[in-house]
Amino acid sequence: MRTATLGPVQRAEALAAMAERELDVLVVGGGVVGAGTALDAATRGLSTGIVEARDWASGTSSRSSKLIHGGLRYLEMLDFALVREALKERGLLLGRLAPHLVKPVPFLYPLQHKGWERWYAGSGVALYDAMSVSSGHGRGLPVHRHLTRRGALRVAPCLKRDALVGALQYYDAQMDDARFVATLVRTAASYGAQAANRARVTGFLREGERVVGARVRDVEGGGEYEVRAKQIVNATGVWTDDTQAMVGERGQFHVRASKGIHLVVPKDRIHSTTGLILRTEKSVLFVIPWGRHWIVGTTDTDWDLDKAHPAASSADIDYLLEHVNSVLAVPLTRDDVQGVYAGLRPLLAGESDATSKLSREHTVAHPVPGLVVIAGGKYTTYRVMAKDAVDEAVHGLDQRVAECVTEDVPLLGAEGYRALWNARARIAARTGIHVVRVEHLLNRYGSLTEDLIELIVADPSLGEPLSAAEDYLRAEIVYAASHEGARHLDDVLTRRTRISIETFDRGTLSARECAELMAPVLGWDNKQIEKELEHYEKRVEAERESQRQPDDLTADAARLGAPDIVPI
Repeated sequence: MRTATLGPVQRAEALAAMAERELDVLVVGGGVVGAGTALDAATRGLSTGIVEARDWASGTSSRSSKLIHGGLRYLEMLDFALVREALKERGLLLGRLAPHLVKPVPFLYPLQHKGWERWYAGSGVALYDAMSVSSGHGRGLPVHRHLTRRGALRVAPCLKRDALVGALQYYDAQMDDARFVATLVRTAASYGAQAANRARVTGFLREGERVVGARVRDVEGGGEYEVRAKQIVNATGVWTDDTQAMVGERGQFHVRASKGIHLVVPKDRIHSTTGLILRTEKSVLFVIPWGRHWIVGTTDTDWDLDKAHPAASSADIDYLLEHVNSVLAVPLTRDDVQGVYAGLRPLLAGESDATSKLSREHTVAHPVPGLVVIAGGKYTTYRVMAKDAVDEAVHGLDQRVAECVTEDVPLLGAEGYRALWNARARIAARTGIHVVRVEHLLNRYGSLTEDLIELIVADPSLGEPLSAAEDYLRAEIVYAASHEGARHLDDVLTRRTRISIETFDRGTLSARECAELMAPVLGWDNKQIEKELEHYEKRVEAERESQRQPDDLTADAARLGAPDIVPI
């Protein structure tokens, strides 16, 4: 195993290597499921490639609620198997696979009725904790506790006194979803997978009925490649139907897009030491701690417009503000909103009763020889989905293949993380980097933090924070371009960091500094720097304009006013 670098040189080499000889498995789609599938296949000893048309995690996998959770509300639907599976995965990620990226987070559930509700909700949360422990991986989180109204207001003074009669507090976990995917891809590459983003599949290669490869276009350099593979896995999420259409076969199921939007507000706008989970008439609403911010979400509405850039409308924002303000003593206003983002859930909609009920479960199909489709599911269970996809692909390989081992394969940065965390004060003293900055780096890169320290030692100016986004060091911008596959300014401000949603200026004040840090790594001249800046500013303005529109149709039209930096 080697520590993989996803820089410009490695990307070019990966594309060339994929076209050079037949792969065992080619994964199409660079979200969490695709990245997980590539890691699963590579760690079984299969020659593996993964391509993504845009940036890693640029779709659904960077626009989630940032939660790794069992799905407490699925207990109410009596979907015990899904909850048990997700709780096991939560425990694995917290304890073994990614302790540097996945962290415990407390939630308070306000009770509004005396007597029966405490018994009803308390039983559910107790079962949730019990299922977590019985999975064998649930001992890392505190158990739930019951609180009186006074006790609840002590931990969450933001709540209206008349909004609750008491409360329950329980724990789940959270992560930076886009960072998690980038780390998954790097981990797969460290086990030998060839990985290239900004590489779009334009069609499939056929021999009779069998799919034997894919035509891949390098949307950056313009080259065309024929990548041959014994099995192809379509892991394109909400684009599943579009990808299937290239084969010309009728799918066994369809994927419906459901839009969820989130608001990001500063930490001081909601006075609480715990996250909140609130019931709405349709679903649940989360208020999630996020560094020096809160994430408020989410909505759940059908979306059949542009999939690449789902837009949040003014009505969406009003919906969230109205519901969260129903329990807050000091209501939030539009002026409190730093960032807004919208994502699409890939929900399964089948042509039969059996598949139409699948919803948040996932399914795997082999519609034609040589092509496997994986769809549905939820972020937390990505590893199980990946295992099922590779298991299905293995049926089409004429060779013995090892069983899945990803339950025991930590992601890059996990090994040694806890030891480095214990030594963080010594690291700070040795490097001159403030201990708070060291903690920030350890919780984003784990043991790979040493890579960033090396950059800072070589150029001490990289140890300084960005002038307009002080939560991030200049070294992180360079590292994103040199090691993490960032190709454009948008990739860095939106996914490698979250500056685009964590600052009131949406990243525009940091854009030039970031572009100038990326330029030497990616070979940009002044003309390209200006092009990147112009594109990013247009994107931000288009998003702001969409969020002023009354409905989905007008919001979508406004968002499409800013073209992609690289036309797909």
